[in-house]
Amino acid sequence: MFAFIIKFITTIGYKGIFLLMVLESALIPIPSEVTMPFAGFLVSQGTLLFIGVVIAGALGNVAGSLIGYYLGFWLGEKRVLRLIERYGKFILLSTDDYKKSSTWFQRYGGGVVFFSRLLPGVRTFISLPVGVFKMPIVKFSLYTFIGSLIWSVVLTGIGFYLGANWDAIGPVFSKLHYILIALLLILIGYYVYYKHTKKKQHS
Repeated sequence: MFAFIIKFITTIGYKGIFLLMVLESALIPIPSEVTMPFAGFLVSQGTLLFIGVVIAGALGNVAGSLIGYYLGFWLGEKRVLRLIERYGKFILLSTDDYKKSSTWFQRYGGGVVFFSRLLPGVRTFISLPVGVFKMPIVKFSLYTFIGSLIWSVVLTGIGFYLGANWDAIGPVFSKLHYILIALLLILIGYYVYYKHTKKKQHS
């Protein structure tokens, strides 16, 4: 996978980044944690521009997420679950993964689309339940783009900072992962508190 991603980006540059991020968000297990840091390394070498890499990554995520969204939108939950039961193992997706992301979306609403873009794993399949429940497409695309833009900036920045040691992102990303989860939980807690307080004021 490392070799494929490296060759793909080295050969076609921004288009390669865009296509790899499309595939990742369209439920194909191609890790952005490899794609974007390597692109960041190429930025440090002067081969690519930071802004070009970030935009290519974010737009690729949006395009791939729309594929997942429309799969959920057109197929409905029963058929989506049947497909996951039959083929999910090939794309590292289980029915439990789907149900958890579905529960998150139903409980916390559209904000989950934004926050999920910052979490490994969840970010790749949140589009399915969002499509099933038919969130407005403009709102979905906007939340996805903003969250993906932040994700792309972070990973590209790490790759740029690490330079030739970009593949040492593992330990760095592990710590970052926990920080993002903690931040997500804090923000969700605040969102629930805000909604609850607002509801009490109107009652």
